[in-house]
Amino acid sequence: MKTKDFIAQSAKYSANNYNPLPVVIANGDGIWVWDIEGKKYLDCLSAYSALNQGHCHPEIIQVLIEQAGRATLTSRAFMNDQMGDFLQKLCEMCEMEMALPMNTGAEAVETALKAARKWGYQVKGVAANQAEIIVCRDNFHGRTISIVSASTEEQYRDGFGPFTPGFKVIDFGNAQQLEAAITPNTVAFLVEPIQGEAGILVPPESYLTEVRKICSKNRVLFILDEIQTGLGRTGKLFAYQHEKNAKPDALILGKALGGGVYPVSAMVASREVLGVFKPGDHGSTFGGNPLGSAVARKALDVILKEKLAENSQELGQYFMKQLRAIASPHVKEIRGRGLFIGIEIKTSSGPARPFCERLMDLGVLAKETHAQTIRLAPPLIIKKKDIDWLVEQIKEVLEA
Repeated sequence: MKTKDFIAQSAKYSANNYNPLPVVIANGDGIWVWDIEGKKYLDCLSAYSALNQGHCHPEIIQVLIEQAGRATLTSRAFMNDQMGDFLQKLCEMCEMEMALPMNTGAEAVETALKAARKWGYQVKGVAANQAEIIVCRDNFHGRTISIVSASTEEQYRDGFGPFTPGFKVIDFGNAQQLEAAITPNTVAFLVEPIQGEAGILVPPESYLTEVRKICSKNRVLFILDEIQTGLGRTGKLFAYQHEKNAKPDALILGKALGGGVYPVSAMVASREVLGVFKPGDHGSTFGGNPLGSAVARKALDVILKEKLAENSQELGQYFMKQLRAIASPHVKEIRGRGLFIGIEIKTSSGPARPFCERLMDLGVLAKETHAQTIRLAPPLIIKKKDIDWLVEQIKEVLEA
């Protein structure tokens, strides 16, 4: 079968819920992938930052194989010998007390929503069924009914009502709006430190520090969705660490937590917050399974051992500087942090999709987000020479 045959097969049997670039990937190694016809590409999406450690990292794959030969799934009806070590390592890295393992990012967000509401009723003393959670306009936290209920993106909501109540929306990056929106019924503020799907939107300096102060003053949980930004992507282990005194009450993690080979996510928080759950309140058959736990522990080891956050910081600054030196009539703005970068295309130059298609022809896989922005997020194992090659391809497209 050729590329067009695989595309036709998918079009026939798959629900039409994505608009992928017309490339069919067959192999991956490090920062590179090859399509079924043998053409080589530099992966500049990293599966939406799930591949921070690169494709098929040998240490992670080895653990996957070894654990798959021992035990893969026990359910939480029984204990297994892998989950405890994984959660201890995760809590220590996050400087938190407890974690609740799940599978996908959306599941971890749902966990946080439930924990925040229950904390509000049991600990803060909010009246039953009155809890409010504040979110930001243009957020992306997942695709479940409850999560899209908190979304302002019309397409994410179209045809999926009625929606879950209890959410209040404010502007991203505006701490004053947050303070004004808080009421005695507010239990949490859920926010991304950088809005990824909205176009790599970076908030004003010290925004998260100010949010921390406001949440503490009003006894509101500060919950950070670091599913895309966490685990080294922005040049720190977690994006909030770019600011002083901005530690949240809870972190939501996923994507790179599974090392690019297995879906693993978690909510990590204090004992006060996660301690509200009792057996039967919340769970997942696959959450904390031995295969996922072993893989995630090794995925964390690789991030620390290979200093991926530090590499992201150093090469991200270099990459941004090189991109900003490109003289292009099409670019409105280049923004980002670490190796999480967005190139916004002027509306007068059309949408970003054709630019991504031209990059694909040159051996670079990037994807548009919010119509006008090219997202650049290569695996964090990338080297300077690869950045130099990448800049040349981007320059050819942007200067055309």
